[in-house]
Amino acid sequence: MADSTTPASAVRCDACGADRVPLMKLSLGKDFFGRTYDRLSPSSDASPKWYCESCSMQKNLQRDFRDIKAEIDKLGGGQTSAVTAPDQLQRAHLRLREIQALLGSQVSGARLIDPADVTTLLQRVQSRAGSASAST
Repeated sequence: MADSTTPASAVRCDACGADRVPLMKLSLGKDFFGRTYDRLSPSSDASPKWYCESCSMQKNLQRDFRDIKAEIDKLGGGQTSAVTAPDQLQRAHLRLREIQALLGSQVSGARLIDPADVTTLLQRVQSRAGSASAST
């Protein structure tokens, strides 16, 4: 959920440094797997982070990337994971491809996600998806 009220103290994007642009504070919502998410800037935060529109979008991509990576890491470690189900693994694969495309279309500005990290994780997911379909 974005809070469109920017306090006077928040004059620059905390990611790219853009000023004199509308800023948003991210707080409540759901993570990629539908779990409650309240980590970026809860209302009780004494020094919340504020982001311009582009960086706000990237923070959402970054959150999804981290969520997927954490679940793939769990799966690789033999733990219970949200991507154990083939439909969730496919959904994660599609989201990573979307993240990769969005990052590839960005021509300038701050990058909050390294495209090489997305490519590496996408390869891990594709490998998992390939071995899952081979075993069925």
